[in-house]
Amino acid sequence: MRFHHFLAAGCLSFFSLASHAEILTNLYQVREPVSSQSPEERTQATQKALETLVLRLTGDAKAVQSPALEAVRKDPQQIISQYGYDAGPPESLQVDFDPMSTERALRQAGLSLWGSNRPALLSWWLNDSVDGSSLVGDGQSAAEPLRRAAQHRGLPLRLPLADLNEQLVGTVENLEGTNPAPLREASERYGADALLAVHAREEGGQWQAKWRLWLGDQQEQGSAQATDQAALADAVMLAVSERLAPRYVVKPGVSSDQLLEVQGMTLERYASLGRLLEPFGGQLKRVEGDRIVYQVNGSAEQLRSQLGLAHLQEVSAQEVPAVTDAGQPPADNPAVQLRFRW
Repeated sequence: MRFHHFLAAGCLSFFSLASHAEILTNLYQVREPVSSQSPEERTQATQKALETLVLRLTGDAKAVQSPALEAVRKDPQQIISQYGYDAGPPESLQVDFDPMSTERALRQAGLSLWGSNRPALLSWWLNDSVDGSSLVGDGQSAAEPLRRAAQHRGLPLRLPLADLNEQLVGTVENLEGTNPAPLREASERYGADALLAVHAREEGGQWQAKWRLWLGDQQEQGSAQATDQAALADAVMLAVSERLAPRYVVKPGVSSDQLLEVQGMTLERYASLGRLLEPFGGQLKRVEGDRIVYQVNGSAEQLRSQLGLAHLQEVSAQEVPAVTDAGQPPADNPAVQLRFRW
């Protein structure tokens, strides 16, 4: 049965296929630490939660100060669905923002948005302290600050098991080196999209870290420092988020409408593709056998980065035979600018 027959059957609500990226289900939930449950501190924590959320969704630290968001800054309650306190540790105010109201407010303010489908990040994190050196592994107590920081900054975090073989790989030389090959080979079984290597160390009661990020063939690097491990983890995750966001957000005034064709479609892949194209306002234009054409708003590079999360391969114009639609004039069936296949 052809793909368009499935569409005609009205089965568009099927969302079972998991892509290589990860859907953040708690993207609109923010926790901010508090020392009491007083009304004054709740107000301050709510404002901080709004700042955290806007930065998480836009990747722009200045976005929350947009004049168009003045009404939301004065009254965040208009986009909040509920809030409560989490005993922790640390004790925090948990604020649940309403996704639809929040996105509407940000889009009306002309801000770029980064969708909930984000690259899965595998972190090799080595801590050096007075107690010795240790690679942070999944399930360890040392992993909790990293997970909290990743959730706070809107990043899907994965950690290695840190077994004996992986401890031999997670060395200072490999984490601070420019060649990701040893880490990549050991990371294959975790199916992540991006690789983060962090070497953190304690000196004089302070923590500092050097980090490297690999996404495909591109590399980013930086450093961070903080008073404790939790603050250091948050600083690193914030820096990584700010480096990743420009690859995926759709910038008003910079993007353009274009037609995107994807080959090798099935109903399950249609659901996955729809999630990937959410930030680009994807609109279904036509279906031709196992090929589907969307109208999207975004730059070619942003689309390539987003579709790369599902490991789609770009198809060059030379690889595609000319296709004509005898029943439609060219004006009603415009040319496709970008082609990909599963």
